[in-house]
Amino acid sequence: MQVDAVLGYLDKISRFDSQQFTPLFVGAERMGCVNAQWKARLLQHESALFEENYLGVSCRLDGSYRSISHALALAARRWQQAGWLNGWRNENFTAFRQDGTPFFELERAAFRPLGLTSRAVHINGLCRMADGEVRMWVGRRSPHKAVDPNRMDNLVGGGVAAGETLELALEREGWEEAGIARESLQGLKPSSLLLAQRPVQRGLHREWLYAYDLWLPLGQSPCCQDGEVAEHLLLPLAEVEQLLVAERFMIDAALVTMDCLCRLGYWQQANPAVADALARIRHALGQDEAVLA
Repeated sequence: MQVDAVLGYLDKISRFDSQQFTPLFVGAERMGCVNAQWKARLLQHESALFEENYLGVSCRLDGSYRSISHALALAARRWQQAGWLNGWRNENFTAFRQDGTPFFELERAAFRPLGLTSRAVHINGLCRMADGEVRMWVGRRSPHKAVDPNRMDNLVGGGVAAGETLELALEREGWEEAGIARESLQGLKPSSLLLAQRPVQRGLHREWLYAYDLWLPLGQSPCCQDGEVAEHLLLPLAEVEQLLVAERFMIDAALVTMDCLCRLGYWQQANPAVADALARIRHALGQDEAVLA
């Protein structure tokens, strides 16, 4: 076991200097954070929408879900045309108020520049071998993926689109990435809620990760339907740990995997130390309002 290496990697991917970011408000609601580059862009080129005050950067928009979404969609198109946004997906995510109610939706490529918090579902695929050993299904992303080709992933992982429930996202992603029938996922409840936060090239990645554990019968193999996963591997937990410390996993998938191994008690006597380190990203299920401290 490589507990020290795991703890070092967890520290590397979950700590950052928040002082490098300015709080972003929409109306009276604190919704995100922007880096220096995006702060300058918003104040210089979008002064009709954004202003600076003693709180940080504030968006003047107020009104209905639809009206705020429309105004920000027009702004995001301007940013795309200016060459500031890459990875445009024509897919919206929902931004939620701190009380958990939907506030507005926006193209997912604009979430990181504004430091908005998105949601994703991840499935840990687990299997108990004939001798009782627990193994984990790990996906290897397609070499043709534009983002993180050939990196290791959970059995299933994907964002929750605007207007989509967690249950629907789980069923959609479960079928697309692993060929799992919806009947196998109905009633499945998340085992953990993790908050991933880290600076990225486009801004700040902030995402709630709903982690589910799915035990697959021995002999049942996942089968990707959409070409995003090149192969699925059923690995001993020690090999999964080795992939973690070698930094082969996508980062959010690494967080979900560490959390799962910890809940399985993989690190034995050292398990409490890993649990203590994970405590800074673990949150109580049902408490997924924005954490913007």
